[in-house]
Amino acid sequence: MKKLNSLIGAALIAASGMLAGSAYAAGGGEHSGPEAKLIDWTFGGVFGTYDKAQLQRGFQVFQEVCSACHGAELFSFRMLEKEGGPEYSEAQVKALAASYTIQDPEHIDGERSGVPADKWPSPFETVQDAKDANGGVMPPDFSVLAKARNVPQKFPNWIGNYFTAYQEGGADYIYNLLTGYNDAPEGVEVGAGQYWNDHFHGTGGTLAMAPPLFDEMVDYEGEAPETVDQYAKDIAAFMMWLAEPDMTSRKALGFNVLMFLFLFAGMMYMVKRKLWSSVDH
Repeated sequence: MKKLNSLIGAALIAASGMLAGSAYAAGGGEHSGPEAKLIDWTFGGVFGTYDKAQLQRGFQVFQEVCSACHGAELFSFRMLEKEGGPEYSEAQVKALAASYTIQDPEHIDGERSGVPADKWPSPFETVQDAKDANGGVMPPDFSVLAKARNVPQKFPNWIGNYFTAYQEGGADYIYNLLTGYNDAPEGVEVGAGQYWNDHFHGTGGTLAMAPPLFDEMVDYEGEAPETVDQYAKDIAAFMMWLAEPDMTSRKALGFNVLMFLFLFAGMMYMVKRKLWSSVDH
């Protein structure tokens, strides 16, 4: 029995070490840049959901600002109708799609008006065109960018992520990047066509993208402030939805499965007690 307990203890220690190590690699650990600001997103936590109004504002920023350089290969117009997303009407999506010209080699003219099933059109015809227009750098695709980025967190802050179901690191990174343009630290030289950002790669550095957002550059309908801070939050939320449009249903399914497992475990325990109640031990 002692040997069995020792083996179990060793296994638990090894598992906890692997868990901590993976968290450190995914975003924990020390970093030299300024501390990232973590936003209280509506879609955060176990029961979080997307804010439809915010997603609509974020799509507006994407359409009017970001889509001039960045594509979204996995994004189709009809996704904007999805429940739990921006939830535009069918008529609105059809009108939006029709306002774009889609290159279609099978069409007699080689192009046609868009339909909801079409993918979002790329701002450049070829990769080389994109590089030529952006100083030799290919602007990253927006489709799943929010799932490919994270904010670094110092030990022991990241430990709590396992209990709060924190998965908004990509949205936090995008927000901090868009609001992180600043003067370079003393002694750091910034080359021509480069810009210093306090949160680039989470630690600060230079990038080829000029500050894309300015106050009052996008006209919102409603009372939302037209500031860089609000624009950054809205586009970050939209990119999170773009990368994981079924997050809300996934969370609901996961919660239901956990409730079923807890209830099932309780029922099995009572069955076991009943079956063995008359057996001498």
